[in-house]
Amino acid sequence: MTDAQPTTAPQPTVPEGLTVAVLGGTGPQGRGLARRFAAAGVRVVLGSRDAERAQATASDLAAATGGDVTGADNRGAARAGDVVVVAVPWDGHADLLAGLREDLAGRVVVDCVNPLGFDKRGAFALAVPEGSAAEQAAALLPDSRVVAAFHHVSAVLLEDPEVTTVDTDVLVLGEDREATDLVQALAGLVPGMRGVYAGRLRNAHQVEALTANLISVNRRYKAHAGLRVTDV
Repeated sequence: MTDAQPTTAPQPTVPEGLTVAVLGGTGPQGRGLARRFAAAGVRVVLGSRDAERAQATASDLAAATGGDVTGADNRGAARAGDVVVVAVPWDGHADLLAGLREDLAGRVVVDCVNPLGFDKRGAFALAVPEGSAAEQAAALLPDSRVVAAFHHVSAVLLEDPEVTTVDTDVLVLGEDREATDLVQALAGLVPGMRGVYAGRLRNAHQVEALTANLISVNRRYKAHAGLRVTDV
């Protein structure tokens, strides 16, 4: 009789042939995430209110990364994606998602929107009736699997072709284990990046709000700060 060997839970992986759509894909955050996913070999569809602008940006990213990147309007991108990243300004968040409810049904929707305000004292978190942008998305998209992630990743670093590793942890929140595992795996495709499960969507508010603190850090120290979770 031999001693039982300890087992390690299998790490989540990204299915072959997965398509990631990015709504707001022509903005800095969406464009930066798209660049990193495309460079990692993921098929990417950029979404924008202006399909021609999305197509032009997609062409630039495809040339820069050697990846499979195409562009469409937001509805076309939503329909094309297995995973759909929402990277639009907060003031257009609710209207966009409400209009895409049927198109996003059955998909993993990754919300990385930070509801922030700005005044002469700097950035601050806004109150959201549903609790957070992610919870608002979940309320508007009852047939989608909503995950909150990628709130604290610097768009400047994501877009900089000279930055080969993006050294940060990505806090991933959601109600569906399969969906959060998939988003963690997507984060792990980017060199230096790691996805860390951080709870259910009811805890998304403080994650979104922490972005205001990071903006203050960046302004004080002239940096592009991220997060690392220790002992995990």
